[in-house]
Amino acid sequence: MALNYKQMELYHALPFFCYLFGSCLRNLKNGGLKQLIKITLVVLISFACCWLPFLTSFEQSLQVIRRIFPVDRGLFEDKVGNVWCSLSVILKVKEILSQQTQIWLSFAATLLTILPTCVKLTIDPTIKGFKFALINCSLAFFLFSFHVHEKSILLAAIPVLLILHELPFMATWFLLVSTFSMLPLLLKDGLLLPYICTSLAFLLVTTKLLSAFEKVSVEDLLLQRWSTYIPQLPRVAKSAFRLSVIAMATLSLISVALNPPPQLPHLFPVLVSLFSCIHFLMFLMYFNILHLWEPVVQRQLWKVK
Repeated sequence: MALNYKQMELYHALPFFCYLFGSCLRNLKNGGLKQLIKITLVVLISFACCWLPFLTSFEQSLQVIRRIFPVDRGLFEDKVGNVWCSLSVILKVKEILSQQTQIWLSFAATLLTILPTCVKLTIDPTIKGFKFALINCSLAFFLFSFHVHEKSILLAAIPVLLILHELPFMATWFLLVSTFSMLPLLLKDGLLLPYICTSLAFLLVTTKLLSAFEKVSVEDLLLQRWSTYIPQLPRVAKSAFRLSVIAMATLSLISVALNPPPQLPHLFPVLVSLFSCIHFLMFLMYFNILHLWEPVVQRQLWKVK
């Protein structure tokens, strides 16, 4: 239903589809097919109800599609912390490639990035895997899809909140970076003080109530099988977090207190974008590792009794 409102709901739609489809397939011999038919009918009827008023005219339907998928508005807006904006620092993607090429390139990159987690969720539809797939898909869409703006990172932050109590350290880190990535937009809207206060309050709550900074062991981060490749993982994680927070605070301070060089008027927003993009790529890799290497749940429902 939400997909009929904005293309951004693709960030969440695919995990829902893969989880429901995989659950029906897993229970195929126990009413799964019937459940799949029911879900299909509900979706088709809901879409039909949404689109019925606009089907009287082809031009009207086309206009709605253009509003849902606003391809004419460009690959990205302003200084967003995704791959295409960061890449444009050294390679002007918008100028070098035609709009059609940009659309297909972003489509291919997004599809290849979300494919592993979607396939895993379809094969092994668990609630835990569903949460990771929501994060992986929404983050992949933010990093690689077409027409992304700063606020789109909130669509990835929402599913991260679902695992805040399970992985408080990484979830806290991600949510701090996601808020920081919107710094140029927040400054433009005069929201510096709320940004500082809410970020500090959130950091205080998660460190004190959820003990986020203490839960950095290999077991807490769910990286047991990778511990041999990263010796002293807890110490590395804590140090990286501290450096990240210091860098965010420094960039926030200079963005407010200093004027950029005349020849580089967008220096600070670009630095925020690059910094955020590097973090989001790291988080995408981390959450994909957690999902893809999660043991597949073996159930007897596959077998014909």
